[in-house]
Amino acid sequence: MTEQLGAVLDSPVPAITVAEAEAFARDAFGLDGAIRPLTAERDRNFLLVARDGREYAMRVINAAEDPAVSDFQSRALMHAAAADPTLPVPRLHLPLAGDAAEAVWQPADAGPPCRVRVLDYLSGRPLHLTAPDRAQRTAIGQCLARLDRALSGFRHPAESHVLLWDIQRALQLRGFAEQLPEPADRALALGILDRLERHALPLLPGLRPQVIHNDFNPHNILADAVDDQRITGIIDFGDMVRAPLVQDLATAAAYSLAPEGHPLEGPAQIIAAFDAACPLWEEELEVLADLIATRTAVSVIISGWRALRQPENAAYILRNYPRSLSGLRRLGALRREDARTYLREALGR
Repeated sequence: MTEQLGAVLDSPVPAITVAEAEAFARDAFGLDGAIRPLTAERDRNFLLVARDGREYAMRVINAAEDPAVSDFQSRALMHAAAADPTLPVPRLHLPLAGDAAEAVWQPADAGPPCRVRVLDYLSGRPLHLTAPDRAQRTAIGQCLARLDRALSGFRHPAESHVLLWDIQRALQLRGFAEQLPEPADRALALGILDRLERHALPLLPGLRPQVIHNDFNPHNILADAVDDQRITGIIDFGDMVRAPLVQDLATAAAYSLAPEGHPLEGPAQIIAAFDAACPLWEEELEVLADLIATRTAVSVIISGWRALRQPENAAYILRNYPRSLSGLRRLGALRREDARTYLREALGR
C-alpha cells in the first residue's frame, strides 16, 4: 500500500528543530528573527517573525518530494502573482544564492536533503473558523475563478506528476476504501468510485485542462479578521496538478456540503459564482456532481488510512474528516440524476 499511495504521503515530516530552522533562515534567506512551528500534513512549517516585524511562512518540504514538483509549486505561485497582482496569494521570498526558487537544507545527521520555501505570511482567519453563508460562498467561487484564470497559461515539466489527491487517479484508491471501518461507508465510497469510472472518467480528456490549486478547502482560504465574507488569502499550493479545470471547482464545492436540507445547496452557491466569472461548459456541468462526490470519497479514504499510519499527526490529517464523511454519506444517498438536475437548475440551465 505504501507503494500505491506514494512515498510523500507515507513519509514523516522533516525533523528540523526550531534552532536549525532559525539558523537556516538567516544563512540561506537573510531573514533574522524568531520562529515557531505551524501545523502541516507532510512538510514542516514555521512562522518566522523578522526583526523588522514582517512575517514569513517557512516550509521545509518533505525529503520524498520530487524537487521538480517542488519547483513546479513555487513557479506556479510566482506566475499567479504576476498574472493577477491583487490576487491574495503569498509572494515568494527567494534565497540569497543562485536563481532557484528554493534553498536546500541538509540535516546534520546526513539524512536526505530537504528543499525550503519562504513566503510572505498571510494574515486572516481560516474559513473553517468563520460563519459560512451565501455571500461567503459567492466570494469563494469568485476567488477560485480568479485564481484559475491567473494559472491558465502556466506550464511546467512536473505539472502532471502523480498525486492520489488528484481525482483523475481516484480509482487507485479502491483497495484503501476496503479499510473504512463501517461497511455502509465502504459501500458508499466504492459506489461513488464506480460512478466516476462509468460516467465521468471517459469525459475528462475532452474537458479544459490547466494547472489547478486542487485543495481549495476552508483550511486553505483566509477571511478578513472582522469580515467573514471577504477573502484575504489563499494558501497551501502543495497539491497542485494539471487536471480538468472543473476538478478545481468540484474540490472547492465538496467542502461546502450542507449538513441539513439539500446537500448541494452550499456547493451550488460556489458553482454559480464561479460560472458567472468563468462559464462552465455543458460537458463540465455533466460531470461536476460526480467529481464533487468523488472528492468526498477521496478525502475520507486517504485521510482515514494516513491517520492510522501516522497517529502522531492524526489531528492534522483528520481536520476535514468529519465534514468529508458526512458529505460522503449524504451524497452517496443522492441519485446521480437528481444531483445533476439540482446543479443545472441552480445555474438556470
